[in-house]
Amino acid sequence: MPFDHNDHYHRLLVSHVPGGSRTALDVGCGTGRFARRLADRGIAVDAVDPDAEVVEAARARSGPGSEGGEDRGDGGGGGRPEPRFRRADITRTPLPADHYDVISCLASIHHMPFGTVAALRDALAPGGVLLILGCYRATSPADHAWSLAAVPANAVARLTVHAAETLRPAGGGPGPGPGGPGPKPSGTGPSGITPSEAPAIRAPVKQPSMSLAEIRWEASELLPGATLRRLLFWRYLLVFHKSAGRP
Repeated sequence: MPFDHNDHYHRLLVSHVPGGSRTALDVGCGTGRFARRLADRGIAVDAVDPDAEVVEAARARSGPGSEGGEDRGDGGGGGRPEPRFRRADITRTPLPADHYDVISCLASIHHMPFGTVAALRDALAPGGVLLILGCYRATSPADHAWSLAAVPANAVARLTVHAAETLRPAGGGPGPGPGGPGPKPSGTGPSGITPSEAPAIRAPVKQPSMSLAEIRWEASELLPGATLRRLLFWRYLLVFHKSAGRP
């Protein structure tokens, strides 16, 4: 698997997830990597994306129970609850008020009007958190300086991941034991294939139109109290906590 700028920040995002979170919404879920990471923490995850092919790929990489049915259960396998993947345009989808403990948007908010965050804010449960790993349009000298700094770091990261992939045994496992081939992985998606067998899918790409300054200003209006920090690899992190007393 090649180096992915969004995956690189999964640990940072998870560090902002409140303890005891039970429900989450992953907006623009792509093939579901972060949704599955939240599910690994025992969180019931609704994962939405407007692209039907991407949603099917996400389901193929997950276990039974990811098709979007009503029974969240434990995914049918007695383990973690599987994310519920469904095709949906979040700008046209009514969301339950005060419901989700976590709402995440990984490189997806620039695919929609930034004002969509108001609906996400209202869907947060009191004490919940909105996590936006976003992309921005470089306009200032600082933006271009950070972009230049990211280029060599990106090259090193890609080489490191490529080296690790090259050294990994075929199939991604430890290899066959002395008694013959190793066991077949037990985690298969609804299509009966393992995540490693699922076809590669590229999510739709769109260039961001808002600068970091514009995003900061809009966030101050729509998400009062939110924090925004610039990250390497052409990303920013916006974190908004909905207080218990905030409507």
